[in-house]
Amino acid sequence: MHFNKYLLAIGIFLISTISWSADQVLRIGSKRFTESYILAHVLGQTARSSANGQSGKVEIMTGLGNTAIVFSALQAGSIDLYPEYAGTINQEILKNKTPSSLAVMREQLKPLGVGIDIPLGFNNSYALAMRADHSQALGVRTLSDLAAHPTLRLGLSSEFIGRADGWQGLAKHYGLSQQPSSLDHGLAYEALNSGQTDVIDIYTTDAKIEHFGLNVLKDDREYFPRYDAVVLYRLDLPERFPDAWQDLKSLTGSINEKAMISMNAKAELQGKSFEVIANEHLLPSLKTVTGKQGFWEKLWAPDLPRIFLQHLNLVLSSVGLASLIGLPLAMFVAPHARMRGLLLGICGLLQTVPSLALLAALISWVERIGSLPAMLALTLYSLLPIMRNTCTGLAEVPTGLKMAGKALGLTPWQSLYLIEFPLALPMVLAGIRTATSISVGTATIAAFIGAGGLGERIVTGLALNDNEMLLAGALPAAALALLFEAAFEVVARGMKARRSTVKD
Repeated sequence: MHFNKYLLAIGIFLISTISWSADQVLRIGSKRFTESYILAHVLGQTARSSANGQSGKVEIMTGLGNTAIVFSALQAGSIDLYPEYAGTINQEILKNKTPSSLAVMREQLKPLGVGIDIPLGFNNSYALAMRADHSQALGVRTLSDLAAHPTLRLGLSSEFIGRADGWQGLAKHYGLSQQPSSLDHGLAYEALNSGQTDVIDIYTTDAKIEHFGLNVLKDDREYFPRYDAVVLYRLDLPERFPDAWQDLKSLTGSINEKAMISMNAKAELQGKSFEVIANEHLLPSLKTVTGKQGFWEKLWAPDLPRIFLQHLNLVLSSVGLASLIGLPLAMFVAPHARMRGLLLGICGLLQTVPSLALLAALISWVERIGSLPAMLALTLYSLLPIMRNTCTGLAEVPTGLKMAGKALGLTPWQSLYLIEFPLALPMVLAGIRTATSISVGTATIAAFIGAGGLGERIVTGLALNDNEMLLAGALPAAALALLFEAAFEVVARGMKARRSTVKD
C-alpha cells in the first residue's frame, strides 16, 4: 500500500522549520505609521555598528500595531526599545490624569521593567483637520466650533477612537456629539481630500497637511498634551548593549519638527525607503541619488528573499503542526459520530474568530509577539480542513473492505493503518492542500505582530497608502500559493498513477 512512504513524504514536507537563535540581538520595534517606521530605522542604523560589538546584530521590527501591542512586546522582551511619545506614555500607558514630567514617568515605569530616555527633540501632537475650503465655508476654525456642526462626518483612526487621550476624552472636553467612523490613518488624507469624510485625526508632523492644504483646527481649550518623541527601552538594555546605548543617546535633541516633517514627506510624497531616509538624516553630507521607487524595484527589493522565506516558514510550520495534531485526532473520532461532530464543530467555530482578534488573544496567552503566536493562529485555522477531509475520506472507504480486514483478523487499528487510511489518503491530501492555501493568504497578517513575511510589504503599503507596495507583497504571496498548488497537483497525479499501476 506504500502507506509508510506517503506518511514519510507528508511528514518531511510539513515539518516545522522554526529556528531559535542564542545570539544577542538588539530588537527595535515601531508602531504602524510612517513616522514610527522612520524613527525605528534612525534608531536601528545608529545602533547597528556597535550593538554587542558586532555589525548586523540589530533587528528592526516595524509595523507591530498599536500602543498596547508594542508596549506589551517591550515588557515581554520581544523587543528592546521603540520610539514613543510623552503624552501617550503619560495618559495611555500610565493612565495619569494630569501631565507628568519625564522624571516622574521614569519612576512610574521602573516597576514595569521599562525606562524612558533620549528625548529626540520634537513634539508631534494629535490634532483634527478639515479641507481648507470646507472649513472656511462652515466657519470651523477651532475644535470648539465642531460642536455647532453635529452632522459632520468624522473618520478617525481606530487607536485614536479607543485611546484615553483620544476621541472619548476630546468629545467630553468639547461637548462633541458626532459619531466617528474608524478609518486607517494611511487612507485618511485621501478620503478627506476626495470628500468621503469631513474631519480626520492627524499627527502635527504629517507631511500631507501642507501637501493637501488642510486646515488644522486649533485646540482652543488645550485638550491635547505635548507629545514629545522619546525612546522607551527595557531597563537591562544599557547593560546588555553598552556601546549601542551610548550611540543611541547621541540622538538626544537631534530631530526638530521641521526635520521630522521633511523625513515624513520623503516617505509619503517622494516614495523613498525608510532606510534611505534614515541614512540621509544621519549623514547629511550623503548625496542619495535614489528617487521614487518604481513597482519593479519594490517587487524585487533586496528584502524579498528574507520575507519570502519567513512566509514559507510560517506556512510549513503551521500546516505541519496542524497535521500532526489533526490527523491522529480525526482518525480517533472518525468512527464516533458524536465526538466527530463536537470536534469538527469546535474547529469550525475557530474559523469564525477574526484573525486579528485571535492574534491578540494568543499574544496575551504566550506573552510575546512574533512568529510563535502567528504560527499558533495559522495552526488553529488549518485544523478544520485537515480534520474534516480526513473524517470524510475514512467514511468513504467501502464497508466491504473494512469487513474483509476484519475477516482476516486485523484489529481496528491494523485495519485503519493498512487499509482505511491509505485509501483515504487522496482526500486527506486534499485537506492539507486546502489548509496550505488558507495559510499562505492568512500568513500576511503575521506582519502586524512582527512575525515578518510578505505581509511586511502589505502593512507598509497600508501605512503609506502605496498600492504598488501592497502589490509587491500580494503578488509573491499569490505566486507562493500557485507553487504549492502545483506541488500538490504533482503529488496527487503521482498517487493516481501508482493506484492505476497497482490495479493493472
